[in-house]
Amino acid sequence: MTVPQPAAGGIDLLARHPDLDPAQLLNSLVPSARFQDTRFSTYQPNPDFPSQEAARQALQAFVHPQTPQKTGFWPFQKVVRPAGRGLYLDGGFGVGKTHLLTSTYHAAREQNPGSRVALMSFQDLMYLIGALKMPQAIQAFRDHDLLLIDEFELDDPGNTHMANTLLEALIPAGVSVVATSNTAPGSLGEGRFSARDFQRQIQGIAGHFVSQRIDGPDYRHRGTAPEQPLNETEFRAWLAAQSPHTRTVISAADLDHHLLSIHPSRFAALLDGVEALAVTDLQPIGDQNQALRLVHFVDKVYDMGLQAALTGAPLETLFDESYRHGAFAKKYSRCLSRLSELLSEARRSLTISADW
Repeated sequence: MTVPQPAAGGIDLLARHPDLDPAQLLNSLVPSARFQDTRFSTYQPNPDFPSQEAARQALQAFVHPQTPQKTGFWPFQKVVRPAGRGLYLDGGFGVGKTHLLTSTYHAAREQNPGSRVALMSFQDLMYLIGALKMPQAIQAFRDHDLLLIDEFELDDPGNTHMANTLLEALIPAGVSVVATSNTAPGSLGEGRFSARDFQRQIQGIAGHFVSQRIDGPDYRHRGTAPEQPLNETEFRAWLAAQSPHTRTVISAADLDHHLLSIHPSRFAALLDGVEALAVTDLQPIGDQNQALRLVHFVDKVYDMGLQAALTGAPLETLFDESYRHGAFAKKYSRCLSRLSELLSEARRSLTISADW
């Protein structure tokens, strides 16, 4: 396939090497563009799965602030912050967990504008702890009222230890936590490493949460086949419809090479100002580290609400079958679901343009 070259004025990702300080990383823990307008009132629960409405009600109740507690005897009484609470949304792909989580963020801030709330993916949290180091991360979050952690998953023993250490420090100090995951809290880590060796830590993590199950099928599929990369005609039409000043075109090979030099916590900064991203000539990925980099990059593209177009190999060939059924299977499934949705949006924009 012959790929058109980007017009002058397009954004060159290869020229970008973002470097964020810890304060900037913490300030970025807010809902991304895709979820700026999500609210509990805009969530549309599937009536066939009552657990979806039950999850909304549980989160609406959760955001009400707790009453401070008094300790000691007058005149030496003092007001102390009550211990934090934990709520864990356990459900499959595409049932609205992220919508509900970002709605929780907005509701908490609207009810109490002075509250400190941070929203991040679990992987972003792990990268942030790595950048700050654990003592500084605990200090940074200790004065927060609420942490919202999306896609909570224990992929390895290091993540298990870090998650347990952070929760043990923050929840007793009064920080509440809401997490979403595709895995029940008591089953975290299963199939990823020798979970038996870390059972005590895993159960410790689970013990911080009340679990709220949320059922239903992935709304992105609705019984249809996944989308596939654009053909040459579609890609040219899509590219022509994007502003040359806010679009970027990059080959999959160049993107992978460049991401090697960018810390994953800075992927969002790499895409700052980009409104439309085209990745050309996708090929099956033979290295798991490369595949996981792409997964995290796609999460950022999706969360930021960017327009995206892909060309190249069919989506089902992108990740080796051993990856899609291995320790990180849920990451790859989520990535493929999101890529399919982005491609569907790209094709829908072409249909709308044709109608006009």
